[in-house]
Amino acid sequence: MGTFYADELLDILYNYTSDYGNYSLVLPDIDVSSSPCRNEGSVANKYLVAFIYCLVFLLSMVGNGLVVLVVTSGHINRSVTDVYLLNLAVADLLFALSLPLWAVYWAHEWVFGTVMCKAISVLQESNFYSGILLLACISVDRYLAIVYATRAATEKRHWVKFVCVGIWVFSVLLSLPVLLFREAFVSDRNGTVCYERIGNENTTKWRVVLRVLPQTFGFALPLLVMLFCYGVTVHTLLQTKNVQKQRAMKVILAVVLVFLVCWLPYNITLVSDTLMRTRAITETCERRKHIDTALSITQVLGFAHSCINPIIYAFIGQKFRNSFLKILAQRGFISKDAVARYGRTSYTSTSGNTSTTL
Repeated sequence: MGTFYADELLDILYNYTSDYGNYSLVLPDIDVSSSPCRNEGSVANKYLVAFIYCLVFLLSMVGNGLVVLVVTSGHINRSVTDVYLLNLAVADLLFALSLPLWAVYWAHEWVFGTVMCKAISVLQESNFYSGILLLACISVDRYLAIVYATRAATEKRHWVKFVCVGIWVFSVLLSLPVLLFREAFVSDRNGTVCYERIGNENTTKWRVVLRVLPQTFGFALPLLVMLFCYGVTVHTLLQTKNVQKQRAMKVILAVVLVFLVCWLPYNITLVSDTLMRTRAITETCERRKHIDTALSITQVLGFAHSCINPIIYAFIGQKFRNSFLKILAQRGFISKDAVARYGRTSYTSTSGNTSTTL
């Protein structure tokens, strides 16, 4: 793996934080004797974060598994939103599969080797990109369905498959830097770590580039698309007195609010850390400690978004609950009377197909 330079160790100590796109974890307790800033991570906090990752893993597997079950059961002609939701649930499931490994990393060290380090990092980054882009596609679909109220714009299912394939390919391409630079190597006091090894020259510059890339394509642009589409959609719904459309507006507001709550704090903190890397903000030990702590907390919140997605896009929708009850009745877990008692007829949206979201 070559010589591990002292400057790179210092760079890790000063700058090692979780990258938004590849979910690289904040390294606990990395220490270099020559560094003026000492990272004093709490053992209790390590195990707490590891526990949260495992909890998110379980909730995400159950929730997104139910979404896949409902969307794929009994749907001969799935809507455009159904297809996006299915791909989104698969992306969240794949992302959740890597959380136990990162939990071990938090609590101990990286024990899975370079191959798994690259594979899991690429898996997480590509699935994160695809998830965010699919959220943006869902917002566009709802925008066309409600604002233009046309089936022609939302029911051309043949091109939806190509859009989804394009999203996955684009996500993998954006993940290539992780595949090239991520390695498992031994640090002085933190054991084996899974981290980028770019080299001694221009290390900080490349790390900033690799951070700006996911921030731009993985958060800023999809967020602008979502805000525009949902903003115009809500404005259109406010012009009507239809109770059913008002309910759709509540789901839309929940989608945007939860997305912002989960990811905006992390990205604001990440921007602050990037400014400190480029010396636009003077770095002090106290500021570094505050930023590292904020990144750890906000990253957990961002990870939790993968298990909240099923609640937003599926469980709020009456159609999803009706479909889930019917599946339970078909498998003999509940009676048909229970379906009639607890299930209600879902309304028809302006698109003609409410999917499992609205």
